[in-house]
Amino acid sequence: MSFLQLTRSSIAHRSSLSCRSFSTTHVILAKKVLGATRKTRKRVQSSIYDAEKMTLADAINVLRAVEVGSPNATYELVIKTAMPRGSAIPKGRVSLPREPKPKAKDKVLVFAEGKAAEEAKRAGADMVGGAELVEGVASGRVQATLFLSTPSLIKAVSQRLGRVLERRGTVTDDVAGYIRRLQGTTEWKGDKTGTIRTPIAKIDYPIEDVVKNVRHFVNVVKRATGNQPQSADKDQSSKPVNAIRKIILSSMQGPGIRIADL
Repeated sequence: MSFLQLTRSSIAHRSSLSCRSFSTTHVILAKKVLGATRKTRKRVQSSIYDAEKMTLADAINVLRAVEVGSPNATYELVIKTAMPRGSAIPKGRVSLPREPKPKAKDKVLVFAEGKAAEEAKRAGADMVGGAELVEGVASGRVQATLFLSTPSLIKAVSQRLGRVLERRGTVTDDVAGYIRRLQGTTEWKGDKTGTIRTPIAKIDYPIEDVVKNVRHFVNVVKRATGNQPQSADKDQSSKPVNAIRKIILSSMQGPGIRIADL
């Protein structure tokens, strides 16, 4: 074998070893390990406050310190309910002592006839009618943010608009009274798991204002979920309770902190 052939053979052998040493299998494995490390680190970072509870005042101070460079940021309140089988999704309306954002005016459509329809118009409903409005709502030509119906029309309305009424509707005998109670209030509603999320205050609010907003909203939710009786009425007390499991305060850049004193 000539010197040139020997040299070429040696280079080819080294190249083969190099290729085996830096196999793509090792690169993929390294990426997987690195990815797993990042996921573990992220999971650890996100669970720092999971095993810890704070008073509401302490949680506000922690989040205020985190958001020191963003005075216009917003506190978010999360209330997790148990949602036992058969429970309705929690929802209601609230007027906070100090609103964190401008209130949006509801466009109210009322399904009512006769005297109830006249009362709804006088109370300020945007649209009032009977079953003739159903097709317009179903097709999207007639739109509203809130739908009210009297019990006498609910059967005819719900056949086509069951899902719409479930999300944004209410059945009531006192349509006019309900519309008057809407003034100055904002709707809140949980998701299918019973978790309620709402902006509750601005970071630059005085601590006392944040506390008032949080406590007011929690009390409203407690009444709506049966955790705090609304009256001494026997029918009310017999309704199933949708227990509150967690109350968490967070902000845009801050952690979610479980509140101990609510």
